Amino acid sequence: MFLLNNTELFLLGISLIGFVILSLYYLIAYARPLRASKRTDDTLEEGNKLPVSIIIYAKNDSENLKKHLPALLTQDYPEYQVVVINDGSSDDTDDTLKFFQNEYKHLYHTYVPSDARYLSRRKLAFTLGAKAAKYDILLFTEANCQPLNDQWLSAMVGGYTPETSIILGYCKYSNYKGFFHKLIAYDNLLTGLRYLSSALSHHPYTGNGRNLSYRKELFFKHKGYYQSLNLHAGDDDLFINEASTKENTKVIYTPDSLTEMDQIERFGIWKEMKVSRAATQRYYKGSALTFYHLESTCFYLFQASVIATVVIGLQGNWLISLIAILLYLIRFIIKAIVFGKSARMLQQSPTIGWLFLLEFIQPIFNGYVRIYRLFRSRKDYTFRLEN
Repeated sequence: MFLLNNTELFLLGISLIGFVILSLYYLIAYARPLRASKRTDDTLEEGNKLPVSIIIYAKNDSENLKKHLPALLTQDYPEYQVVVINDGSSDDTDDTLKFFQNEYKHLYHTYVPSDARYLSRRKLAFTLGAKAAKYDILLFTEANCQPLNDQWLSAMVGGYTPETSIILGYCKYSNYKGFFHKLIAYDNLLTGLRYLSSALSHHPYTGNGRNLSYRKELFFKHKGYYQSLNLHAGDDDLFINEASTKENTKVIYTPDSLTEMDQIERFGIWKEMKVSRAATQRYYKGSALTFYHLESTCFYLFQASVIATVVIGLQGNWLISLIAILLYLIRFIIKAIVFGKSARMLQQSPTIGWLFLLEFIQPIFNGYVRIYRLFRSRKDYTFRLEN
C-alpha cells in the first residue's frame, strides 16, 4: 500500500505545483510567439512602402561599418536613408563613412560634438540622428549587426498601420562554438521570447535596439529620453517601456525581418552589456518583468523540491522518487520542444543539448549581474554635472 507521511506529501505537492506552474509558463507565455507566427504574415500591409530612416550609433566602429553598411545600403526598398552618428571615434570611422557616402547618396552621417555636455552621449547621438532623419519612420540597429537579406526594410516597415507607432523586431545570435556562446544564444532567445510574448499579449515592456522601429513623431512627443536623462543606458528599453501601449505596438519576427549580431569575443564585454541592462530594468513600469522573475524563483523551488523528494523517497517510498523524476523530465521535454521550435522559427541555434546546464546557470548569472551592479559606483550609469 502506497502511504505518504506529511513530509513526503508536502514535498511531492510542491513538486507537482512547480511542475504545473512552469509548464504553463512554457506552453502559454514562451510558446505564444510560436503560436502567433502563422498569423504574423497576415498582419503585414502588402505594398506598404513608407519611407524610412535607418539610424546607427558608431563609436570606433570602422571595421563594423565596413562589414555591415553594404547590407544596409543595398536594401530592396524604394525610399530610405541611412543615418550614422559618429561619437568621437578615434579610428578611421569618419573616413569609412565618407568613402561609402561617395557611392551611396542615401547615406548621411553626423557627429556628437566633442564638448557636448549631456547626461548620455549615446542618447544625444540618437536624438541628433532622429532630428537629422528625413522620414517619420525610424528603424534602429547597431554597427555590429546586419539584416539577413535585402527584404529587411520591407518586412519591418510593412507592419505599420495608421495606429502603429512602435514595431519590435528580433536580433539573432548565431551558432558559435563554445559554452560561452551557447549561454549568450540561450539568454538572447529567452529575452527575445519574453518581450515578444508580452507584446503579443498586449503588455509590451521593452525592445532590442538591434532591431527596433518607431515613429519620429512619437519620439519627440515623449520628449525623447527626457524620463531617463540620468542614465547612460536605456535608449532602447526604457524608451519603449515608457512609450509603448497595447494599441500602438506590434511585433514582427518573420524570417526577412530578422537581424544578426556579430560574435561577442570576450566574457567581459557581455557582462558589461548585461550590467548595463540590469541598471535600467529597475526603472521599468508594469509587472511583465516581475512575472518572468517569478518564473526563475519557481524554477529553483521546483529543483529543490524534486531533489528533496528523490532523496527522501529513496529512503522508503521509492515510488515518490520516480514520480518526482518523471515530473522533472516531462517539464524538461516540454521546455525543450517549445524552445527548440521557437529557436528554429527565429533562425537561431536551439542549443537543446546544452539546455539542462543553460537553464540552471543563466538565472544564477543574472543574479550575479544584479549583485555586481550594486557594488559598482553609481557614476558608471549616471553623469554627474561638474560645477
